[in-house]
Amino acid sequence: MSNGKIKVSHIMPCSVNLLTVASKMEREAMTAGAMFISEDPPLFVVSIQKDILTHRLIEETGQMVLNIASTGQVKLAKRLGHEKAADKFKEFGIDTENAANVSAPVIKGSFASIECKVITSFPVARFTVYIVEAIGYTRNTDLTPIVWDMDRYYSLGEEIK
Repeated sequence: MSNGKIKVSHIMPCSVNLLTVASKMEREAMTAGAMFISEDPPLFVVSIQKDILTHRLIEETGQMVLNIASTGQVKLAKRLGHEKAADKFKEFGIDTENAANVSAPVIKGSFASIECKVITSFPVARFTVYIVEAIGYTRNTDLTPIVWDMDRYYSLGEEIK
């Protein structure tokens, strides 16, 4: 593999997910990549760095919400991906509501919010890879989801037939 400047992971387009997690005392949000691995049952894979609050809270609660970002959330996705704050929800002005099946909040304005419980996990380098099952979801069909490709954000457009 070439030792060029581009990171090979940046050439694979991916969904933009605003992951939320909450315990009784703490909550956290971050931008995270996720990929579906099974439709029935609905399973996803999510990788989280081990030494951050998000990881600790997922380990503690065994659940999360994958909020699929919409076109109106690009700035938030960038902030959650790069900035640190004591309370991101308050400091970034993240508007939330309660999820139906998990303790993590749903971020308003998302294209969809998928409530998940952890099925299993395993360590990989500095990360933990989680296999999660969707146990509930909401979707706002009036909004358009975004994808991330080559360090840029794009809205999904028309179907190609």
